[in-house]
Amino acid sequence: MKKIVLFMSFFFALAAHSQNKNFIDQPYLETSARVDTLVVPDEIFLTILVAEKDTKGKISVEELENKMADKLKSMGIKLDEQLSLSDVSSNFKKYVFKQQDILKDKLYALKVYDAKTVGRVMVEMEKIGISNVEIERTRYTKMEDLQLVLKSRAITKAKKQAESLTKPLGQKVGPAIHITDTYFRYDYENMMNDQVVVRGVAAAPKSEFKPLEVEFSKIKVESEVHVKFIMN
Repeated sequence: MKKIVLFMSFFFALAAHSQNKNFIDQPYLETSARVDTLVVPDEIFLTILVAEKDTKGKISVEELENKMADKLKSMGIKLDEQLSLSDVSSNFKKYVFKQQDILKDKLYALKVYDAKTVGRVMVEMEKIGISNVEIERTRYTKMEDLQLVLKSRAITKAKKQAESLTKPLGQKVGPAIHITDTYFRYDYENMMNDQVVVRGVAAAPKSEFKPLEVEFSKIKVESEVHVKFIMN
């Protein structure tokens, strides 16, 4: 029984050694390729602070938020899908100690899909007395699909590189025997930061505003692969 076990162990060790030797002995070419692209965010998350103090308490939060809702609806924004309430607060502590009027704040989160709409929201909110509109973060929703596309392009590029290296030698590139997905990265920090660039706000008579010229910095996305090809 011990002889059988020892024989099987020797057989598997020999087979593994043979496979390694065959891999090392056959000629192969090793190359890597990196590709990148630029994308524009297709989801922009804004914060809108509706504050009574902006109107010195002359207009209530409830009235301001109704005006905000009407403006957003007129722009084609779907409130039930794109707008949500983030926070509610007041200066109640200040009122207790200084006997001042209580002024309420409401913080809303708004999701839009392009830079042009961001500019329009800023202008329309300014018209009704809401000036605290900020960009919280941006997002590119097709990142996973883009990842697969870039990896495919990187593999194609790696093969072309291998062919250009072997052609002067009169050899051909065979099947890939080893592929490593080295890395995939994108500028995540820039997606989290305010990337809006406001080109200018043109004021017209009677406090009318022209649309803001708003652009977003493009996000750089990269992918790299490492490939070993058999050489024939």
